[in-house]
Amino acid sequence: MDMREMVAVLDFGSQYSQLIARCVRRLGVYCEILPPGAGSDELVERPPKALILSGGPASVLGTGAPSLDARLVNLGIPVLGICYGMQLLAKSMGGEVRRSDMREYGPAILYVDDAGDLFADCDADLDVWMSHGDRVSALPPGFRVLAHTDDCPIAAVGCSDRKIYGVQFHPEKSGPRGLAMLTNFCRLCNQD
Repeated sequence: MDMREMVAVLDFGSQYSQLIARCVRRLGVYCEILPPGAGSDELVERPPKALILSGGPASVLGTGAPSLDARLVNLGIPVLGICYGMQLLAKSMGGEVRRSDMREYGPAILYVDDAGDLFADCDADLDVWMSHGDRVSALPPGFRVLAHTDDCPIAAVGCSDRKIYGVQFHPEKSGPRGLAMLTNFCRLCNQD
């Protein structure tokens, strides 16, 4: 299989990686789950159609936390970071991550600040599933805030020019609205 025909989910230990892949496959997109460090050279040589960075139980601030090969965000393909994946993107691209004063676990209302890209055709307020103890506190250069919650001022980010996005919630556990967001991400994979 030519990797340029698939979306790769880099699994940072999330209990939901299988669910992410199933949701993407349900959209008619071929998807494989890969360990984050395995095959970086091959992914760089023959990039997939897009990358999704899963969540995970570690803190990006912790010693020995799983890392991201920086070359992968410079491939010119769409990238979506989910929870830990968003924090990892932010940290590796020049943003800042800090421990959250309030851990979030469970349902929350997401307020969409920018209805383009990931949130095209979505409601302005979305029910989402949060699960995090850290959060992005400063954006990487070129990124903008796409959405927030009452307790998380930076709950979704994006750099449209590079098609790199991050969400602090789990779209794969957020029902039909989460699936709509994943649909929008998959559409970005097909744009030249």
